[in-house]
Formats: sequence, C-alpha cells, structure tokens
Amino acid sequence: MQHPNPVRSVIFDVDGLLLDTEIVYTRVTQKIVSRFGKTFDWSIKANMIGRAEAESARYLVQALDLPITPDEYLAERNTMLKEGFAACDAMPGAESIVRHLHRHRIPMAVATSSSRELFRIKISRHTHWFDLFEVTVTGDDPGIRRAKPAPDIFLAAADQLGADPQDVLVFEDAPSGLAAGVAANMRVIAVPDPNMDKSRYRGAEEILESLEAFSPVRYGLPGLDRLS
Repeated sequence: MQHPNPVRSVIFDVDGLLLDTEIVYTRVTQKIVSRFGKTFDWSIKANMIGRAEAESARYLVQALDLPITPDEYLAERNTMLKEGFAACDAMPGAESIVRHLHRHRIPMAVATSSSRELFRIKISRHTHWFDLFEVTVTGDDPGIRRAKPAPDIFLAAADQLGADPQDVLVFEDAPSGLAAGVAANMRVIAVPDPNMDKSRYRGAEEILESLEAFSPVRYGLPGLDRLS
C-alpha cells in the first residue's frame, strides 16, 4: 500500500547502512582494547553505533575502564581506521537504490556522524555513485552543534535540499539515528545490524533486513522492477 504522504526527498546515513564500515570499527577497536585485556563485544558496541566519535570514545573508555583518555583512544583508532576504510565495500542494495532514486530525480543527501576527512576516505572506492548525492553533511560541519540523537544533522541536510522535514524519508541503521530522524519530524526506515536488538527501533516506519528489501512504492516513490 502506498503511503498517504508521498516522500519527496531521501536522506541516508553511511556507516553500516550504505558502506560496510562497522566491521572496520570493530576490528580496530578490539585490537586497541585487547592490549589492556579487554573485549569489545556487542554489549558495548550496541551503545556506540551511530553516535558522535567523541561521545562514543568517552563511553568506551568508561565502560571498559581503559587506562587511556578518550582523545588518546581516538588518535590511535583514527590512524588505524584509515587503511581499513579505504577498502570498505558497499552494503547490499545500497548503490542500486541510490542510482534508482537519482534516475528518477529524487533529491538525496548523506548525513553522517563521521568527520569529513574520514568520510572522504570511506567513499574513495565509491565516488562514482556517492557523486549522485546533492548534499553531504558530516558530523564536524560548523552548523552541527549536537550529534545524533539530536535532529541537527538531518535538519541541516533537509534545509540544504530545500525539503520540508515531513516530506523526507531517512534510512538509518542505528537507534540514535532513528531517534534523530523522528525528532526531526521525518519518517525513518531502520536497517539494523542482525546483532542489534530490534526492540530498540520502536518508532521506525519499518525494519528491513537489508536495503534490498526496500519497496519504494510504499512511500510514493517510483517502483523498481528489479534493483540494478
């Protein structure tokens, strides 16, 4: 069934949604914390996904009682991340959906908590389809005062698209991103990691196993014969 209020613009998160970067974060963080005899498991990671890096770092250091500061952790982590990010793959269905929406002239934006420096590294193998986005907003942009779950980053993206928030559809993999989209008065589709507790995604329009399961027609968008 088509949504009574058709979507006119679409905003995508990046990490774990368009690009398979979460595995890189996991491997690097585990390598760092293992030096202190600690384990980075899903009980910790689930509370970090989608949050600003400074906030996530503070949480990690406190939760695992690490003998380093959040800034020291981030400095070491970010150096190690760059090599992994440069080789990351697209998530299933990501490029196909972006190309489909672009083909039908649906305005699109990226809104990521990542810094612009790391974002550019992540997309280095994928510029041929990331160039299809009209707007890119990153967590360190000057106008973003509050990180997800605050709505700032999505509102900034909508403003740059010239879109009314209630006409925007957001794709997110993180509970904090879902909360940010809802707070922005946008509709949100959740595409969580299989390890995440689905009860943390209350408020989503729907929860999908992957972007390949998305049905554009339900939201008044041009339908797909096949993702291609």
